[in-house]
Amino acid sequence: MTKTDSNLWQSSCEEVVSALPLDGDLKVDLAIVGGGFTGCSAALEAASSGAKACLMEAHEIGHGGSGRNVGLVNAGLWLPPESIAEILGAAEGSRLTGHLANAPKRVFDLIRRHGIACEAVNKGTLHCAHSEVGFEDIADRFRQQAALGAPVKLLDAAETQQRTGSPVFHGALFDGRAGTINPLSYCRGLARAAEAAGARLCANTPAIGISRTGDGWKVATPGGAVTARALLLATNAYHEPVEGISTPQTVPVHYFQVATVPLKGGHSDCILPGGEGCWDTALVMSSFRRDAAGRLALGAVGNLGGVGGSVHRGWAQRMIRWLFPALGDVGIEHAWCGRIAMTGDHLPKILAIGPNAYACFGYSGRGIGPGTTFGTLTAQALLKDDPSLLPLSPGEHHGESFSGLRSAYIETGAVLTHAVKVRG
Repeated sequence: MTKTDSNLWQSSCEEVVSALPLDGDLKVDLAIVGGGFTGCSAALEAASSGAKACLMEAHEIGHGGSGRNVGLVNAGLWLPPESIAEILGAAEGSRLTGHLANAPKRVFDLIRRHGIACEAVNKGTLHCAHSEVGFEDIADRFRQQAALGAPVKLLDAAETQQRTGSPVFHGALFDGRAGTINPLSYCRGLARAAEAAGARLCANTPAIGISRTGDGWKVATPGGAVTARALLLATNAYHEPVEGISTPQTVPVHYFQVATVPLKGGHSDCILPGGEGCWDTALVMSSFRRDAAGRLALGAVGNLGGVGGSVHRGWAQRMIRWLFPALGDVGIEHAWCGRIAMTGDHLPKILAIGPNAYACFGYSGRGIGPGTTFGTLTAQALLKDDPSLLPLSPGEHHGESFSGLRSAYIETGAVLTHAVKVRG
C-alpha cells in the first residue's frame, strides 16, 4: 500500500485559491473561522450579498474534513425523515429535512454558476443493502422519502448488480438528486468564488482568541485582529482551542479511503457505469465510487494513522477483491484519512455562542450538502439578524458525554471487524 497521507483529492485538485496569512487589523461585517464547506459557503454568500467578510483558516483552505471527504453529494442525513421528526418535532424536523432535500441542487447550482472544476457528476447515489436486514432498512427509507416526493427508486439485487458491477448486494436505494465531486476542488472553488466576490481569505491564520468588543466580535490571530458585527465558527471536526470560546462538543470518528490506479477497459467498464457514488448499510459502513480518471475509491470507518492502520489497509484490499472479483489484485495508488464530527443523535447543531454569533458543526459524515446549506443560510441569518433563516433552530448548549471513550470504542469496533471479515 502507498503511504497514509497520499490524498487523491489533493493530487487531482484543479481549483487554486490564493489566501495569504492575515497581516494587520481588519474590520468587516462577518468574521468566519474555518475554511471548509461551511466557512467557504458563508464567505461566498456574504460577499455575493455585498457584505464585507473575512475567513480565517488555521491551515490551507480545505485542510480538514472538506478536503478528505468521500465526495458524495447526498440529500438529507444518515437519519431518515421520520427519525429526524421524532427527535426535533414535526415542524422543526420538516424544516431541516426540506432544506437538506434541496442541498444537492444548491451544491450543483453553485458549481455551475461559478464554474468550479471539481469533477461534478450529478447522476445519483446508491445506498446498498449488504444483507436482508439492510434491504429492509433501505425499503423503509424508500417509503419515507417517496412519501415526501423525493426522486428515489428501490432496486432489486439484479439491478443493483447491473448498476454497481458487484454481485454482493441484496438491493439498493437510488437517489437521483445526489452525485459525486472532488470535495477539495469544490471547497477551494467556493473559496475562489468568494474571493472574486470580495471576501478576504486568510490561510495559515489560526484564531488564538475570540472576545466581545462593543456590539461586535474580535478575532485575534498571530498576524493581526479582525473585528466584525457577526461571527461564524465553522471548524467542525478540526476545531483547535481558541481562548474565549468553548470547543464544540462532538465525538471524533476517523474515516479512511484508498484509491486504486486508474481502471480502464476490460471488467472495469462494468463498475459503476452510470457514475453513481455508493455506500452500504453495514454497521461499520463502507463507501465506494470512481473519479474522473477511473480510479476506484473505497472508504470505511477507521484510522489509518492509528495502531489498527495495517488492519484497515489489509481489509481494503480484501474488500475490493470481494466487491469486484473480476478485477483480481489491483494496485493502490492513494491512501488517506480524515475526521468526522459525530453527535449523539446524529443531527447537526447550530449553537448561539453569543450575540449575533453561531457555531455550526456535527454533520456526522454528511459534510458537503449540509455544510453548504448551513454556511449559506447562517451567513444570511447573521447579516440580516434573522434566526428564522437558519435551517435549524439554534441552541445555547450541547454536550457529548465520554466522547473520547466513544471514539475509541468506534475505532476498536472497526479494527476488530476489519480484522475478521470483509463487511461489517
